[in-house]
Amino acid sequence: MAAYSKFLTARHSAIAGAAAACALLCLLGKRRAAAQHGKRSGKQALQNNEKEGKKERAMVDRVFISRICRILKIMVPRTFCKEVSLSTLIAKLNWLDEWTMKWMENWLDCWAESAIIGRSRKDFKKYLFNFIAAMPAISLVNNFLKYGLNELKLCFRVRLTRYLYEEYLKAYTYYKMGNLDNRIANPDQLLTQDVEKFCNSVVDLYSNLSKPFLDIVLYIFKLTSAIGAQGPASMMAYLIISGFFLTRLRRPIGKMTIIEQKYEGEYRYVNSRLITNSEEIAFYNGNLREKQTIHRTFRKLVEHLHNFILFRFSMGFIDTIIAKYLATVVGYLVVSRPFLNLSDPRHQNSTHAQLLEDYYQSGRMLLRISAVKIKGKSVFIFKIFACISACSETSLMYLCRDQFLHSLQSEERGIDTVLLLKGIKYSQQLFWFFFFPQCCDTYRFDHVPLVTPNGDVLIEDLNFEVRSGANVLICGPNGCGKSSLFRVLGELWPLFGGRLTKPVRGKLFYVPQRPYMTLGTLRDQVIYPDTLEDQRRKGISDQVLKEYLDNVQLGHILEREGGWDSVQDWMDVLSGGEKQRMAMARLFYHKPQFAILDECTSAVSVDVEDYIYSHCRKVGITLFTVSHRKSLWKHHDFYLHMDGRGNYEFKKITEDTVEFGS
Repeated sequence: MAAYSKFLTARHSAIAGAAAACALLCLLGKRRAAAQHGKRSGKQALQNNEKEGKKERAMVDRVFISRICRILKIMVPRTFCKEVSLSTLIAKLNWLDEWTMKWMENWLDCWAESAIIGRSRKDFKKYLFNFIAAMPAISLVNNFLKYGLNELKLCFRVRLTRYLYEEYLKAYTYYKMGNLDNRIANPDQLLTQDVEKFCNSVVDLYSNLSKPFLDIVLYIFKLTSAIGAQGPASMMAYLIISGFFLTRLRRPIGKMTIIEQKYEGEYRYVNSRLITNSEEIAFYNGNLREKQTIHRTFRKLVEHLHNFILFRFSMGFIDTIIAKYLATVVGYLVVSRPFLNLSDPRHQNSTHAQLLEDYYQSGRMLLRISAVKIKGKSVFIFKIFACISACSETSLMYLCRDQFLHSLQSEERGIDTVLLLKGIKYSQQLFWFFFFPQCCDTYRFDHVPLVTPNGDVLIEDLNFEVRSGANVLICGPNGCGKSSLFRVLGELWPLFGGRLTKPVRGKLFYVPQRPYMTLGTLRDQVIYPDTLEDQRRKGISDQVLKEYLDNVQLGHILEREGGWDSVQDWMDVLSGGEKQRMAMARLFYHKPQFAILDECTSAVSVDVEDYIYSHCRKVGITLFTVSHRKSLWKHHDFYLHMDGRGNYEFKKITEDTVEFGS
């Protein structure tokens, strides 16, 4: 090490720096070549990368500023609110904290040093006791500043989270985002971690810009009074130009941050997917395959993080030279001008001591400006790009306002596709009119095509009518369109043509094959999505709920689980058959006019199933049933058979009807 230090003299430092730069460029070239090789693996992958690149482009421009302003209006809704008060408090505390720091610097550099050098015990004790007495106040100011920053971060997060969830859980936005729109892959990550990062970045940006700005203003004022305005103006011009230059070089940080968040979300998703489907994977002995999937996702994340670290290293190398060392050189050039210019009238009659004092004050203030610039600029650049990344991801608030009609990606399929696209274009313009209710007891399909959101035509023309009280059995092979029909009935999928007459939303209830069990008490499982207040408002007592459980032979579960207020993980506590019967008890509680039963009694015995369907007819619930059991035909009046090839048959069930199924 000693030999190396001896070798690294001023003569050889340039050679060493050039060698380090060449090594860095070679490493960057290898990384870039590896990335280009990965991009050439397939034409489709290249197209996807280009699309993602356009989608994930992040930069400070008019779009960014307008989005930031719109988001700030959400986080700061009024002129007089808690957020404005906290922001004002933080600004004042920043100024007070800066004043205390200046007082401490004066104490260390002037008063204490002068007392020690002057060998004055009395003055030293006085200054020391003054500092001890001021310590609680200084500590209080510092921690009050931290408290205000944390409180402002929390307030911003509360405002933004509430707004986003209002939009996300409005109508069926949450469903359409996950099933009909592919612009946001991980809304869970966006609504939790990314919102928190964004709010923290905004507050940190505000704090770390306001304090350096105040420092620079104070030092420029002092320096101008000492050496004139030309020196500080030259220094600030260099700092502004270098700041814009470095900000331009750091532009890729925005895109790389977005990609990092995307890969982090994918890595978290494959791990949560393993936990959710652990039983099925265990039965298949799929642990090795899942390990490959997790390792592949993790490798992709690690490779990107390596590139990100290398980019930040290279930027740090350039940043240190331009913002630190060159700034110091410019500072000394500015300070030295009045001293080295022998004709300058300012120092013609100054003594050596006066020159030394003037130079010491000017040089120290210029170095302070440089240090403030380094700290403030670095924080500014990192935080501004973090804000860009979070702002790009928080495009959720704009997607929440869309109709989520996914752009169709049908391939060329002849004249049928051309007619379909014309129909889609027309129907999108009149989307909500197709759902305009004209009656309260009928479902009528008038020339309605059954089309998936990605453009697959299942049935070209549906024409039938179902009145209240007429149960319909829907059957057909897998993929024929049974579930698609229900999604159109429930307004989850858009209507691409024709006219659908239906009751108002809320009169149709859906019972799936795998019922959803909510978080909460046993009572919540029966009354979902109602709350306890809704139950009491309807005048339904717990004794009536007990009767609903008895109707589906679940009365014993009340005693087994410890009463209505028992809280369990009901998805695991209840068996498959119990969950299906609980869903039917939920149906009896709500008593809708129409109900869709999608294989919802497949794990229930035939006798219990028979009683459930008889009770539905007794209480006046009209059923759309998907089932392959012959035992259910007697509970229905019509059947709708889809053959999976675009044809269907809707007929009344009579004594001559040939029943099919298991």
